[in-house]
Amino acid sequence: MTPARRALRTSTAVALSATVLAGATFVLAPAATAAPATSASATAADTSVRFVDIPGDGGVTLAANVVAPADTSRRHPLVVLPTSWSLPQVEYLAQAKKLADSGYVVVSYNTRGFWQSGGRIETAGPPDVADASKVIDWALANTAADPGHIGMAGVSYGAGISLLAAGADPRIKAVVSMSGWADLIGSIYSGRTQHAQAAGLLGGAGALTGRPSDEFQQILKDFLGSHLDKEADMIEWGRKRSAATYLDKINANGAAIMLGNAWGDSIFPPNSYADFYDKLTGPKRLEFRPGDHATAEFGGLLGLPNDTWEHSKRWLDRYLKGERNGIDSERPVQLMSRTGGGYEGYSSWSTVPSERRRIALDKAETVTANHDSGANAGTVLLSGALDQFLKLPPLASIPLLPRTYAAVWQTGAYAAEQRVRGTVSLHTTLTSDKADGTAVAYLYDVGPLGVGKLVSNAPVTFHDRTPGKPFPVDLDLFSTAYDVPAGHRLALVVDTVDPLYIEHNPAGAHLTFSSPDADPSYLSVPVRD
Repeated sequence: MTPARRALRTSTAVALSATVLAGATFVLAPAATAAPATSASATAADTSVRFVDIPGDGGVTLAANVVAPADTSRRHPLVVLPTSWSLPQVEYLAQAKKLADSGYVVVSYNTRGFWQSGGRIETAGPPDVADASKVIDWALANTAADPGHIGMAGVSYGAGISLLAAGADPRIKAVVSMSGWADLIGSIYSGRTQHAQAAGLLGGAGALTGRPSDEFQQILKDFLGSHLDKEADMIEWGRKRSAATYLDKINANGAAIMLGNAWGDSIFPPNSYADFYDKLTGPKRLEFRPGDHATAEFGGLLGLPNDTWEHSKRWLDRYLKGERNGIDSERPVQLMSRTGGGYEGYSSWSTVPSERRRIALDKAETVTANHDSGANAGTVLLSGALDQFLKLPPLASIPLLPRTYAAVWQTGAYAAEQRVRGTVSLHTTLTSDKADGTAVAYLYDVGPLGVGKLVSNAPVTFHDRTPGKPFPVDLDLFSTAYDVPAGHRLALVVDTVDPLYIEHNPAGAHLTFSSPDADPSYLSVPVRD
């Protein structure tokens, strides 16, 4: 990749993220004013709020607040809430108040490097994990917290840190991880493709509200700059910050873990949680619902009725208080279709689809790279929210997609509704006339007028391939639950450019997707009867 081309891609990622960042700043404002920043005061006769400084790892000071029952004559279960990326320490006050009113000591703290907390942003690195234990130490020494009943919970960044802490601190008995990640590299570098808008948003928000560490700034620069010579270092950096790396320790410690995410999470796609959930051996629960990153939890941060937070409280009540509220007897996998309806319960992630239907991709297609065909996965944060609230996912007119730039395969119209549930998989044979390249696959629900609604997508990138030599590609699209109406069809579209991702196609490259007799190409679609 030429320096000019690399600079262009980096500038594009930053420019695309700037618009999203403005929206994130707007969202942050109401959260920051959800409760008045007064000194120690009573919010109710039986609950108190106080703002404190807690010594974190290495002497860093963490800005925190404690919301607790006024009754200190007995011990209460403890819940620790690390803040989300870029949000201030008052983020959880509404939910902390509800928890405290029901008998919890709640300590919420600003993660290091953000707002009033000291240190620099370590991106859920070892110092952040150590901070979580330091906060627990402080709470046990300075509040009426019960050392035998400790939980952690959080949204996004707080979710990731909570999961990591469960592998490092055996005192943690329950975790609720909402809109987080289990595999950081698998989330923002899936298919060896940089998720440019997601990474740019995190980098921009971090610079606006905190103090990024030198390591984080270098990693982000190498990541967005497509420095392949640094790829191994970036992967190792992400591995250290992934709960999946510490799965054995998490299982050994035995915390009860609840995972929740949105189907359209454009920062941490749901696949990471689904794979991780299957490997957990302790009490566990998995919830997927419509939305984008943290949109399902956001209303609850403002104190509004919110099923995500209600389920979280039931989980904590069961495993920290011992309440027999029935959550452990429900089916542990709870899914809500993006197209409507309530929760569907399943005994495991693997049993979600009742069968897989194979769609043959038996015609060869060649596309010219470096051109946006009009098929795309939308905009980070915005597209999933539109799908959640207005049932309006990214759209494309399938008949009008230029076949020079987009490969298209379609099924016939289905006589009955198709309930897509799980992870759609693509197997094909790819030949490029260049050594490097990127392809993006999209699955659409196509109505009678040819308008396609995006069901799922995923990118894949290759490097150092022999030009002209075919090679197999296996690609898992992002997991979803979507009901295709009777009379509609499914369409697979593959092109080479999407605003969400950094593409690696040299100028003038051509990609051919074929289906050899010895290794036919197909799309495997998980469906539920």
